[in-house]
Amino acid sequence: MRLHTYFRSSAAWRVRIALNLKGLAAEPVFHHLVKGEQRAPDYLRRNPQGLLPTLETDEGAILTQSMAIMEWLDETHPEPPLLPGSPLDRARIRALSQAIACDIHPVQNLKNLARLRAAGWAEDAVKGWARDTIREGLQACERLAAERLAAEEGPFLFGPAPTMADLCLVPQLGNARRFGAAFDDLPRLSRAARACAAHPAFVAAAPENQPDAE
Repeated sequence: MRLHTYFRSSAAWRVRIALNLKGLAAEPVFHHLVKGEQRAPDYLRRNPQGLLPTLETDEGAILTQSMAIMEWLDETHPEPPLLPGSPLDRARIRALSQAIACDIHPVQNLKNLARLRAAGWAEDAVKGWARDTIREGLQACERLAAERLAAEEGPFLFGPAPTMADLCLVPQLGNARRFGAAFDDLPRLSRAARACAAHPAFVAAAPENQPDAE
C-alpha cells in the first residue's frame, strides 16, 4: 500500500494511527500542503479534491477520505476493531468521530482559513475563528463521550481500547494546541488523550515522528 500524506494533516494522521493499530505498512508519499503540492496534476488524477490522505491499496485501488479509508481498513483487517460493540455502540463512536471530522476540522483547515485571509480578515481574527470553532466543538464532544454505556469503562473515549473516535480526537487536539483552544477542563477528552499519548500506535503516527516533519 501507499499512503499519500503530510506530517501535519489531521486526516492523514488519523489514517496513520489506524494503519499502526492494524499492524499494516504503507509506503508514505509526501505532499507539502503549505506549498500546494496536493494540487499538482499528477496527484489530482488520483484525488480530484486535492486533499490528503489518499490510500493506494495493494491491488491498485485508490481510496480517498480518511473516514472511508479507516472503515475500509476495519472491514478488510478486522483486528483490532475500530468500531467495536453493538450497533448502538458503533453509532455513538461514529457520531463523535463525525462531529470532529465533518464539523470541527473542515471549518479550520488550511483551505478555509486561507479563504478568510483572502476575504480581508486580519490574522488575529482568522486564528480566533479557528480557536473558537475548535473549542466549541470539543465541548460538544465531551458531552457526546459522556453518553457511553457503563460497561464501556476504560481510559479511551469508548472503553479499554482505542476506537475510531480516539483516532479522530488526537489530531484535532493537536490542532487545538496550535490555535490555543483549551481542553484541559474537559476530563473525558483529556483522559483519552493521555491514554493515546502512551500507546505506541499513536506515538509512531505523531507529526513530529514523520520523515517529512519540519
